[in-house]
Amino acid sequence: MTPRHWLMLAGVLGAGALLLFGERQPVAEVAEAVERAVAPARHAAARPPAAQPAILALLPRSEVAGEDGDTFGGAGAVFHSQDWTPPPPKVAAVAPPPPPPPMAPPLPFVYLGKAAADGAWEVFLSRADKTYIVRANTVIDGAYKVAAIAPPVMTLTYLPLNQVQQLNIGVSE
Repeated sequence: MTPRHWLMLAGVLGAGALLLFGERQPVAEVAEAVERAVAPARHAAARPPAAQPAILALLPRSEVAGEDGDTFGGAGAVFHSQDWTPPPPKVAAVAPPPPPPPMAPPLPFVYLGKAAADGAWEVFLSRADKTYIVRANTVIDGAYKVAAIAPPVMTLTYLPLNQVQQLNIGVSE
């Protein structure tokens, strides 16, 4: 056994000895309340002279706990819960990023072929039901201008936005 166990055993044996051999006679004298002398100047303001302590009437449950009698939850509850989590941080209003600049739509043409005629290139394009034969500086439907034809690419300019686009036409043969 450890010293702590020996000390606890001694305490239990001592308590048992007091129980067995202690005084078993009831106390015949009753201690009475003692009147204390209080300075009248200091005590007079606290309680009017000859005031008797009074027992106050019990309040109805609806006044103490609310109309529904709920003492453990709700708005007027005595034991209401409280949230100690900190409020979420304030998020500053960030202006949305400006919209991206307008972009030209993808080229609507399908490459059909090319040919060298009179020392210049001609490219055959298709769009829906139409077939176009274009050379350098040709305007197609008022929306596209052929800037240059230099195989393997043809450079077109989208006129409404003045943006340059390229179409792969393959290597020269």
